[in-house]
Amino acid sequence: MHDLRPMTIADHDAVIDLMKKTPGVSFRDADSREATARYLERNPRLSFVARVGEQQLVGCIMCGHDGRRGYLQHLVVLPEFRRRGIANALVQSCLLELERLGILKCHIDVFKTNSLAQAYWESQGWTLRTDIHRYSFVRSGGENV
Repeated sequence: MHDLRPMTIADHDAVIDLMKKTPGVSFRDADSREATARYLERNPRLSFVARVGEQQLVGCIMCGHDGRRGYLQHLVVLPEFRRRGIANALVQSCLLELERLGILKCHIDVFKTNSLAQAYWESQGWTLRTDIHRYSFVRSGGENV
């Protein structure tokens, strides 16, 4: 059985550790403690962590919105805890909270090289968008911000 709760900044180190242990998930300057604190403050009670028993964190997801659309990032469940419904519970928690705010559409970016994540999202009924391109611009000049 798993236990979910909203993510707090106190979870930052454990969440970063999960991300670093998971192939296909990026860790960038934008995931710093300061940036994460701003994100969680701007999007209260939308990001979640999962525990199994009294163990360390075994899963996480970050969620935010722009007022119209939701955005998921960093869905991670440790490999030894997969296929127990933890990822689905994390995603559903975010979607329910977004719906509570009146936001019914949500997006997630997945690296083209992360076939495991692509298979997961497609198996959950999410639609691969082929009609748009995402462009990014980093004002500070750092490629990983």
